[in-house]
Amino acid sequence: MSPNRRLVGLLAICLGLGLPVTGQPAAAQTVVAAGDRAECRADAALIRIAPDRALSFQVELADTVESRARGLMYRRDLPAGQGMLFVYPTPQPVSFWMRNTLIPLDMVFLDPEGVIRHIHRNARPLDETPVPGAAIGDPDPDRLLVLEIAGGEADRLGLQTGQTLAHPAVPADSAAWPCR
Repeated sequence: MSPNRRLVGLLAICLGLGLPVTGQPAAAQTVVAAGDRAECRADAALIRIAPDRALSFQVELADTVESRARGLMYRRDLPAGQGMLFVYPTPQPVSFWMRNTLIPLDMVFLDPEGVIRHIHRNARPLDETPVPGAAIGDPDPDRLLVLEIAGGEADRLGLQTGQTLAHPAVPADSAAWPCR
């Protein structure tokens, strides 16, 4: 088989498996955000960036005491477009640190309605300084969710306070952008 035919065959396999063929990590996907309700899945967090557009992040859930305590510790990379969604049983003040976390992270703190209330950008690896989930002066510091993504992604993607997240973990009766 010629080298060109091998390359074409490998390319076809990668495309068939949905793998990136550029050697670059997959980025957060922009999806159509039509209507008042989102198409939600447990393994994806959607952040509405415009009335008709949202970013989709592939997420691992940290929804137990143990998984929230472990978080992204000891990971050596976190590809663009992926993250960890921390889900608390009830809204509460939260604080994070980077103990045993080897990669820089952006921490996106969300209230019980799924609204971004605070973003801590580029948390330093291994830093044990507490990172509060609320900005100084926030009248309601309770958080239900925290999305951790690769450091620098929040700025690159234009994430801002006030944007809304859709995910099955946001209670439907209070969600700013509920799931279908």
